[in-house]
Amino acid sequence: MKVERMQWLQIAFQYKGSVISSIYKLVIGCGLFGVLVSILYYLKIPVSQPILGTVIPSIVLGLLLVFRTNTAYDRFWEGRKAWGSIVNNVRNIARQILVSVAEVSPKDKDDKIGVLYLLVAFAVATKLHLRGETVNNELEELMSSSKYFKLKNMNNPPLEIAFWIGDYLQRQYSRNCLNSYQLTSIHELLNNLVDNLGSCERILKTPMPLAYSIHLKQLLLLYCLLLPFQMVQSLEWWTGVVVALVSFTLFGIEAIGLEIENPFGYDANDLPLDAICHTMKRNIDDLISLSFNVRSPEDTEFPLLPPEC
Repeated sequence: MKVERMQWLQIAFQYKGSVISSIYKLVIGCGLFGVLVSILYYLKIPVSQPILGTVIPSIVLGLLLVFRTNTAYDRFWEGRKAWGSIVNNVRNIARQILVSVAEVSPKDKDDKIGVLYLLVAFAVATKLHLRGETVNNELEELMSSSKYFKLKNMNNPPLEIAFWIGDYLQRQYSRNCLNSYQLTSIHELLNNLVDNLGSCERILKTPMPLAYSIHLKQLLLLYCLLLPFQMVQSLEWWTGVVVALVSFTLFGIEAIGLEIENPFGYDANDLPLDAICHTMKRNIDDLISLSFNVRSPEDTEFPLLPPEC
């Protein structure tokens, strides 16, 4: 219990991952404005206006903030589900290719290992694509040099990698190393990967409507600037402190929504895409290291169907 209490306090006072760095200037500004109103009230200037509390009802502002935060979290969670689906589909495709694709010549095993690493390359390329980064050394070690240099000239690298994987499957089917049922099954998983890519692109390229963001910021600022006039009569010199606390709460909630609406970056609150890609790489390495029986084209227990014209 004591350890849990200490962890709770550590999280409560943790700076990294919080939104303090993005809102502290606004909070200090609102607090200083509250101090200014207190000074004017002390000088007998009639600044106390409790009626201003009805200009922007707090319940209206609260509903706007809740909608803003919920919408942002929905985008974050949809991004996480898309990447979870990428992980599962990569594992399933790798497993099916390892077991289902027959090896006729020694070169077939090397080709098979190469396409398994292309699955990891798809995830890495998707990460870079979502972050607006160019093809880099992370992908170079996962494919041949010719593919790597060709990928550098592509507008959508993960889509090109998905094409290479599909082309490999089609060639194995043409060589009678994969039957039509297996080909259809693996292609369906590959289509799911491309669908996941599209889901992430939709999140990235569909930001919160600008008019909504502008209006919410305007209301927040107006509310915090009117707040000192409402409470100076009862709080006097404490007005600045209370206004700073209220603005910290409101601006913080709005900043959280802004922080998590694009979950593909490098911030502490973004998805750990680097760790996810590294996990996929380790999963593929583990699968390749396993000993397994690969079915040959002559296997009569589970015969391969000839290619259909």
